[in-house]
Amino acid sequence: MRLEPKPAPSLATTLAYPAGAILATMAIAAILVLAAGASPLSVFALVAKGAAGSQFALFETLTRATPLIFTGLAVAVAFRAKLWNIGAEAQLYAGAIITVVLGTGALPLPAIVLIPLIILAAMTAGALLLLGPAFLKTRLGVDEVVTTLLLNFIMLLVVSMLLEGVLKDPMGLGWPQSERVIAEAQLPRIVKGKRLHYGFVIAVLAALWVWVIMKKTALGYEMRAVGHNPAAARFAGIPVNTVLMKTALLSGGLAALAGFSEVSGLKGNLTLDLSPGFGYTGIVVAMLAMLNPLGVIAAAIFVAGIFVGADAMSRTADVPSYIANVMTATALLTMVTAIMLTRYRIRWR
Repeated sequence: MRLEPKPAPSLATTLAYPAGAILATMAIAAILVLAAGASPLSVFALVAKGAAGSQFALFETLTRATPLIFTGLAVAVAFRAKLWNIGAEAQLYAGAIITVVLGTGALPLPAIVLIPLIILAAMTAGALLLLGPAFLKTRLGVDEVVTTLLLNFIMLLVVSMLLEGVLKDPMGLGWPQSERVIAEAQLPRIVKGKRLHYGFVIAVLAALWVWVIMKKTALGYEMRAVGHNPAAARFAGIPVNTVLMKTALLSGGLAALAGFSEVSGLKGNLTLDLSPGFGYTGIVVAMLAMLNPLGVIAAAIFVAGIFVGADAMSRTADVPSYIANVMTATALLTMVTAIMLTRYRIRWR
């Protein structure tokens, strides 16, 4: 068996394979639901109802999707240039740390000045964190998959140290958590009484901004060229290493915005369980979107709906909510296969 490159696929082919990947994911999930002794149709209906069956459910889904949009964009940008950023989780926590440091009263500024300042500082922290692995890749040939993955665990240890030290809330009754950010550093809620905040609006605007960069700027062209063929890009005069460094800055900054939005818009303080794996789930989101920045919005809402709906479903049906994890992991595998089949054909001999 060998793979042969296909000519430029048609629009129908480009859409058919991802649709087939989603259907395959649903089929595998249906088999697991049957094994649990429940009806797949009723379980899927409960998941859909729990994700979007009411205003409350829809707002919860959009709230859960907000950090996934940021981490999905971070992964999509990096993967487009073949910079394998597996460390969005670490960059998320870097942004959260800066948000707490600057947002707990260190800068007595009005909200209109303080929030943009925190955003820029958080993005800078995430960008610089990814700059290290990018430098090691471009200068020493170190595999960035290893370095970015290990940074996730290092950053968790740093957060734990800070929460037991300088950032520990003296009024937290001994719990490892930071002080709450002041009102001027908090993102307002879109609808009063609901958890959905303006971090979702920032995430959508960020997706539009990234789309413009990828499609309408020289940097976006260079990133795509480097991702398709680094040797050809270098032969054409594109500074491959410089493009990778710029890609790292953009990707790390986007991932850090997830930490900012979770602290400033939702949780209000920093804890070790701030992220239940948003950085890793961002990989699934980016692959479902086929690395398209606008598709990341829809993919993030879809994945968030699965998790929110599964939580609601598990309270009604006798099926564990872990079915959501199985579905997202299966979706990643089937989508990677779909992307491969879109670009290559299998030849048997």
